[in-house]
Amino acid sequence: MFQVALTGLLTGLALIVAIGAQNAFLLRQGIRGQHVLPIVLTCLVSDVVAITAGVAGLGVVLERWPAVLPVAQVLGGLYLIAFGVHAAMRAWRPAALEAGEATAALTPGRAVLLTLALTWLNPHFYLDAVLMLGTVANSFGTDRWWFLGGTLVASLLWFFGLGYGARLLRGLFARPRAWRVLDSAIAVVMGTLGVGLLVH
Repeated sequence: MFQVALTGLLTGLALIVAIGAQNAFLLRQGIRGQHVLPIVLTCLVSDVVAITAGVAGLGVVLERWPAVLPVAQVLGGLYLIAFGVHAAMRAWRPAALEAGEATAALTPGRAVLLTLALTWLNPHFYLDAVLMLGTVANSFGTDRWWFLGGTLVASLLWFFGLGYGARLLRGLFARPRAWRVLDSAIAVVMGTLGVGLLVH
């Protein structure tokens, strides 16, 4: 059970940590110290809803049609490997952090709405949180809830860590090289998990 939860933690971190609009926005707001708690809670609640729905929904489907699992595992494994390849490509050619919105005059309400938009209007959020994590979780059968717990701990650690640790990491993560190292680690983790799913 602990091993399954740890796998969920590592998989969740590998998916969540990848730089994107949501993380870039949270990083910038964290550096500025503006509306950090509402943004962090919005990110966290969004993950809880989406990941739980993915695990529970796919669980029902797999109980009725168990033959879906091998297909889902193959697709999930291929997706994880592709995700790792993209992370490796980002490591070679790091992109600048862009939130896409001016943040100087944000109210707490606008900050929450912008966070919701950056999260729920991103198609990769559904692929990662619902389909990908749901597929990997259900490969563990009845232990999938331990996997879910691990992924939710990953969300908690990452969002609070990024939001409130951003000021401390200002010098480090202002440099593209830091994201290159991070993306390199993500590529290794995702590639390993993807191959594991295909072999399993």
